[in-house]
Amino acid sequence: MSEKKKLSTGKVWCFAIGQFGWSIQSALISNFLVNYYQPDPSAVEAGQTVFIPQGLVIFGILTILGAITWFGRIFDAVTDPWIASKSDRCKSKDGRRIPFMRLAAIPFALATVLTFWSPINGESWLNAAFLFLMLTLFYLFMTMYCTPYNALIPELGTNQKIRMAISTAISFTFIAGMAVAYTAPMVWGMLEGMVGNRVLAIRITFTVMSLIGLVCMFVPVFTIKEKDYVTAQPSESTALKSLAATFRNKDFRIFVASDIVYFLGITMFQTAMIYFVTALLKLDEGMSTIYFVGMTALSVLFYPLVSKLTPKFGKKKLILIAFCIFVVAFSYTAAMGKMPIPAEIQGYILCLLAAPAMAIFGILPQAVVADIAECDEIETHENRSGMFYAARTFSMKMGQAVAMLLVTSLGTIRQDIGLGYRIVALCAAAVCVIGGVLFAMYNEKKVYSKIMK
Repeated sequence: MSEKKKLSTGKVWCFAIGQFGWSIQSALISNFLVNYYQPDPSAVEAGQTVFIPQGLVIFGILTILGAITWFGRIFDAVTDPWIASKSDRCKSKDGRRIPFMRLAAIPFALATVLTFWSPINGESWLNAAFLFLMLTLFYLFMTMYCTPYNALIPELGTNQKIRMAISTAISFTFIAGMAVAYTAPMVWGMLEGMVGNRVLAIRITFTVMSLIGLVCMFVPVFTIKEKDYVTAQPSESTALKSLAATFRNKDFRIFVASDIVYFLGITMFQTAMIYFVTALLKLDEGMSTIYFVGMTALSVLFYPLVSKLTPKFGKKKLILIAFCIFVVAFSYTAAMGKMPIPAEIQGYILCLLAAPAMAIFGILPQAVVADIAECDEIETHENRSGMFYAARTFSMKMGQAVAMLLVTSLGTIRQDIGLGYRIVALCAAAVCVIGGVLFAMYNEKKVYSKIMK
């Protein structure tokens, strides 16, 4: 068998551009779905159409949007092991991962766009049904692209140096994609004056951004020949057996438990970000773009420092520090608008507080999963990278599902004074405390020793 190639720096970035593409699609849903379908009074006043029934209409405790997004995330989480198993067992001549990514890219982008194109121009249960269908398809095709994509990280990263290079690159492109998506309020604000309609301006903005994301998602598909770099043989385990074997790994169980809590907290924060700006700081929604892009840019400045400190202190210590930073940042968010500081300055302070933790969580968790997957392969002699990343994605989606329920429900509490969003920020801080306690139990020394040995 011929020796496999090592991933060059250029190919690392070709791979990372795919993450830029899918992060745009993901960010459009995670950052703007709630604001679009459950607009606050300021958005309605600005011309936002109400498309689905509002309020706590399900059992008196849940919103329609909260229930739809919760189901979508649960469906998404359940399909992860299935897609991962299909990918792990794939025997295509093009490899185990690339064929899935190639198949999923177009419907992924299309579902992203159609999620915001309700068929009825007004409040209707038909719009709710359409949203339910489109969001379910969005999560299905996102899984088909992202689960195989993430499984390539440990397979292309054949040593710690390449793995950290990949983790750093995809972290940068992920945050860059999020930042591009977060410019949407500025873009649709400019378009609104041209087209004369807020909703149409939003839809045009999201369509163009999704097309950009689609082009980027195709970059790794057509520039990386998987079998030139990867030697892994298709797994023979069924989905359930592979999933059970994956969760027998104690360190992975600890990581997943911590990860669920982390994504619960960060999703609550990101989903409510635009409300923190409009309801707490009483600023224009366009300022949310400035704050998020500023937070993103600052986090990127910390990337070299994170990469430099990781070999010295290890991934575990830095992730625990990041949990502590988020606790402080989210607690501060709950107090925004109540401090004797100009509102704009309060927003910039939040950017400074959160940026270091964003950098750490942007780079290191993916590398931790790669370490655990490699250690498990050494122990079991079976490569289940797809299932490890599917299980990690499962944890992400479970956290996000609960976060959507909480934000959409808590946000209805005293909307006139934004009390619900202060509670959201405090809840995000509290769950980060729990996440840090859980992750402290991860045995990094054992994982490292087996890999190095």
